[in-house]
Amino acid sequence: MSSRARIYLKPKNAMQSGPAGRDWILEFAPSEKRRADPLMGWIGSGDTQAQLRMHFATQDEAVAYATREAIAFDVEIPHVRRVRPKAYADNFRFGRSENWTH
Repeated sequence: MSSRARIYLKPKNAMQSGPAGRDWILEFAPSEKRRADPLMGWIGSGDTQAQLRMHFATQDEAVAYATREAIAFDVEIPHVRRVRPKAYADNFRFGRSENWTH
């Protein structure tokens, strides 16, 4: 396994609102260019590591596995999303800074 791996947090599905159910993923960078099969036209390559995707519950587990198996890796730290609490009543608050429009 001479290919370099990437460890990242799986992004949430567009249909999800919460952060639950997200795994840390270890996947290898492609070591060979993909090409079209001349007979069928399917796209593929001989790189079997490109098919491998390992799921871990935490970042520490993924890093520990890569370290134990002597796999060179890069960790991509996810962007921390800041949630601002909003209330519907603020739309009707006295002294609000925005103009009232209908």
